[in-house]
Amino acid sequence: MKNVYDVQQILKKFGAFIYSGDRIGDLELMEMEIDDLFQMQFIEKDRYLQSKLILRKEKTRLLNKGAR
Repeated sequence: MKNVYDVQQILKKFGAFIYSGDRIGDLELMEMEIDDLFQMQFIEKDRYLQSKLILRKEKTRLLNKGAR
């Protein structure tokens, strides 16, 4: 798993399609969905942690890009 697309594919397997038009909002919603999947033990810890890291990195990148 390397990017946000990979995280979206995990969510897609569980029927979660997230697109609101607000990229940062989408990333936050994806993070909440990943949290829920992990709490319900649908995904393993490794995949959970990787997903969280990818989503946070992308969110930070977008926020930093907007600050310039």
